[in-house]
Amino acid sequence: MSATGLEVLDRTWHKTHEWVNDLRDRLGWSSDRDALRLLRATLHQIRDRVHVNETAQLSAQLPIMIRGMFFEGWQPHLVPLRGHRASDFITAIEHHVGDMMEFRGQQDIITVLKLLNARISPGQINDIRGNLPEDIRALWPEP
Repeated sequence: MSATGLEVLDRTWHKTHEWVNDLRDRLGWSSDRDALRLLRATLHQIRDRVHVNETAQLSAQLPIMIRGMFFEGWQPHLVPLRGHRASDFITAIEHHVGDMMEFRGQQDIITVLKLLNARISPGQINDIRGNLPEDIRALWPEP
């Protein structure tokens, strides 16, 4: 029996929790909220650095709730951003999550990228990585 009466909502709620719990465990953190916040910030920086078509294709493989967060605040006419350095990418993420007690910087961002490798098809990961500036791509382990 569905908790909400809407199976699609129950499935996406469950799938979102799977992603967040997986990331929290990979990070070794205690907070689901902080893990979700880091995932969101990292996804936003990826989204803003690739072309619109790649953004749409990546979003199709995200759970519906995470997909909604992924598109929150998106301004497609402003992408891709011009920041090509990995340091710009990391700094932008740190701006949104740097106050979290357990955040360890680049190490945790790479953990998010590894989660995406595990949860998104290798072909899509390779497409996204291939559309990122080389300096940022170097942060992202191959799937």
